[in-house]
Amino acid sequence: MLRKDIIDLFRVPVGKKLKLKDHNPGWKQSAEFEDFGKDAVKERAQEVLTKSLTDLAQAQDLLYADSRYSLLIVLQAMDAAGKDGTIKHVMSGVNPQGCQVFSFKKPSSEELQHNFLWRYAKCLPERGRIGIFNRSYYEDVLVVKVHPELLGRQLPREKEQVGKKFWEERYEDINAFEQHLVRNGTVILKFFLNVSKDEQKRRFLERLERPEKNWKFSASDMAERGFWDDYTKAYEDALAATSTGPAPWYVIPADYKWITRAVVADIVTTTIRKLNLKYPEVTDEQKKRLVEARKKLDAE
Repeated sequence: MLRKDIIDLFRVPVGKKLKLKDHNPGWKQSAEFEDFGKDAVKERAQEVLTKSLTDLAQAQDLLYADSRYSLLIVLQAMDAAGKDGTIKHVMSGVNPQGCQVFSFKKPSSEELQHNFLWRYAKCLPERGRIGIFNRSYYEDVLVVKVHPELLGRQLPREKEQVGKKFWEERYEDINAFEQHLVRNGTVILKFFLNVSKDEQKRRFLERLERPEKNWKFSASDMAERGFWDDYTKAYEDALAATSTGPAPWYVIPADYKWITRAVVADIVTTTIRKLNLKYPEVTDEQKKRLVEARKKLDAE
């Protein structure tokens, strides 16, 4: 497992300004050694991931049996940062019956008739389950902040009034929403997969050059890349305003996918294991029934 100080390195502090330039997308130090070769780091990251996946499968089983808590994992990132791959690898060992993944696209006309949190609230995980939001309500303070024209009918006020106060109120709404969830047993972990602009370019080119990956590329990817600085500022503002003790943000290095997956898996597993979960206790009456059932089976 990763050292606590390594995990704390990625956590966004509460109530402080955030500069993404202070977080290295290509971070690849190990949990035990300060600096050594890439292959050795990759091997160590794989060890952490393998151990975490085993522990996560056990933790999920206990989470489901205990049925007091649910876990909401929020994944946000620039395009090509590896959200889909992170979900695929980190959740590869969990029971599909206890895990749900939701990807949120352009809101429907029905969804636009409600407040911006409505469509996400409908998809929250039940007690005992893990819910993953591949993009989330944070799109409404990220994409919509970069492109305020998307507010459309969601905005009861005139467009010209959208300013600092409007976004601060949205951060307040999100914090209140998450606080409500936490008070009612939902554990929230939020991950920003921090990919560099150079690495995004490399991955875009790979998608263009490899036929089996062409489907992953769209013209909008290039268009949004042109707003890189605007998105960086939007992320800095949103993460700083909404990283709280009960619902922390983690800025995860994403230039090396094996680092991303190992760190996310470790944080998820460590968080669940801290919940002091227990299997349901069997009552004396239930124990008697178990003894009777065993006797009947042995007599067959």
